[in-house]
Amino acid sequence: MYTMLSALLREGGLRPGDRVRELDIARRFRVSRTPVREAVRRLEAEGILTSAPRRGLIVTKLDPYQVAELYALREILEGFAARSAAQFGSEGEVSGLRSLVARQGGLKDANALSTVNRQFHQVIYGAARNRYLLSVLNSLRDSLALLPGTTYGAASRPRAALKEHLAIVRAIEQRDGPKAEETARAHVRAGFKIRQTMAETLGNF
Repeated sequence: MYTMLSALLREGGLRPGDRVRELDIARRFRVSRTPVREAVRRLEAEGILTSAPRRGLIVTKLDPYQVAELYALREILEGFAARSAAQFGSEGEVSGLRSLVARQGGLKDANALSTVNRQFHQVIYGAARNRYLLSVLNSLRDSLALLPGTTYGAASRPRAALKEHLAIVRAIEQRDGPKAEETARAHVRAGFKIRQTMAETLGNF
């Protein structure tokens, strides 16, 4: 149930500020309230759900400081994941990354690009061969799903992100760990700058 509810949050089925009621979730997935209650408690412990006065449990709305903290942590972890992928990633995983980048280059829709982007990073997480890193990155991914929209909606982002992904793949393919880490961290910093621009334009992240 936890996995299903997390996926619902990532896919936008529940948005920041939305009220979360166990009974509604149970009816939606046609399950009893017991597994829903357990999943909700876990998501609340992770900060994905928050108790709000007079509203009950809601999907957390991140403030600018929380977003900055998330991206600072993401930069470190993504960099380490890319460095580890350069060391441990298989040829099949490198080929998979190249296929995703090729698909990315042919897309224009922001949501489709965002989906391929998640798949790209997920391959790197797996290629890092570190179960604890994978667990933390997946949890961080769920927190980042609380951010509205996608950076791929910015006019300059698709082309820039494609170049950044190519640089990351090239470094991993060449087994250059330090370069892979450097390019992955730069990629995250670039994404954060877009988020900041979005916040200035729209009034939120």
